[in-house]
Amino acid sequence: MADVSDPIIRETYDEVRDDRSEVSWLILQYENERSDKLILHAKGSGGLAQLADNLSEDQAAFAYCRVNVSNDELSVRTKFVFITWIGSRVKVMRKAKLSVHVSDVKRILQAYAIEITAYEKFDFNESEVLTKLRRAGGANYDRGSHNY
Repeated sequence: MADVSDPIIRETYDEVRDDRSEVSWLILQYENERSDKLILHAKGSGGLAQLADNLSEDQAAFAYCRVNVSNDELSVRTKFVFITWIGSRVKVMRKAKLSVHVSDVKRILQAYAIEITAYEKFDFNESEVLTKLRRAGGANYDRGSHNY
């Protein structure tokens, strides 16, 4: 069981969810290599690229990000992404625990449109994430016209 009891985790989650807040993402990381306690590692307002810059290859982490999705200037929707990060140098035991801990983290970071498991920084490609969000969001008006 992962320890997600630190109140700053919930407070930062609420910040990310708040459209008036500058904070658009957060990263939870393990307190140390042997611990099951998650702490707030970082938060920011720079989008997916900045979030990815705060992750390392020897780290396992969970992230949450607010993304604005639009098909045109009149239809901007706010969506949320839940991310499990497994860096390429994460040890086998930590990887095994992640699969169990993800459900504990989702009890706190609970509202999201899509879930991504990322192994490389290119998994944070903004255009690919936006495409996944549009697909998950229902109507997609940029597919062009159809003749019926």
